Amino acid sequence: MHIRLVPRALAVAGAAILIAAPMASAHVEIDPGEATQGGFAELAFRVPNEMDNANTTQVQVAMPENSPIAGVSVKPVPGWTYKVDMKKLSTPIKNDDGDEVSDVVSSITWSGGAIKPGEYQDFDVSVGPLPETDSATFPTVQTYSNGQVVRWIDPSVEGQPEPEHPVPTLKLTKAGSSDSSTSGSGSESASGVTVKNAATKDDVSTANTLAIVGIAVGALGLIVGGFALLRSRKSATP
Repeated sequence: MHIRLVPRALAVAGAAILIAAPMASAHVEIDPGEATQGGFAELAFRVPNEMDNANTTQVQVAMPENSPIAGVSVKPVPGWTYKVDMKKLSTPIKNDDGDEVSDVVSSITWSGGAIKPGEYQDFDVSVGPLPETDSATFPTVQTYSNGQVVRWIDPSVEGQPEPEHPVPTLKLTKAGSSDSSTSGSGSESASGVTVKNAATKDDVSTANTLAIVGIAVGALGLIVGGFALLRSRKSATP
């Protein structure tokens, strides 16, 4: 009986090690995670399928509500169509040419394609000038073929555990700051910016923590398996 426990313990240990890290990155994210205030950025919204029995069939990304962006353009995704919804601002903002803009993009909806289980898709968008705030959030709604809707709208609070469905957030730094990330060129038009998803520092930290936990659980499984094997050998000794 003890010998039969060894393969099970080893299987549990291996599974824990293999799945620990991927669990941390199954969120809708933005790549790159940082950009420069007042500049342009090529960003990508990375949308993973978190279900094993349904496809993602629609993704809607809303632009920042309190920090509107004057220029937004969309890069076509093969197999998907997109719809851009506009809104009129009560207070106009300026584009990169210094002209006042009242009509801006409120949301973009991609549909017609499918993200299958175990897959992800990048939805690229070009935006700018970026608001002069510390961060910008892009509430995202993910719809599955079974009718289930996942709303990535929960704010992350410093010092608190990460919410189940964190809102995709772009960190914005002042031009010339040491932690500014490289974003799009200032020569781009106001409507030229792309959106991509990458792990933030918090995501990396979470992934590392889960990986360490997984390794620890795996090591414990190996110890249990070894102990069971040792006991079986001792019990077999006359």
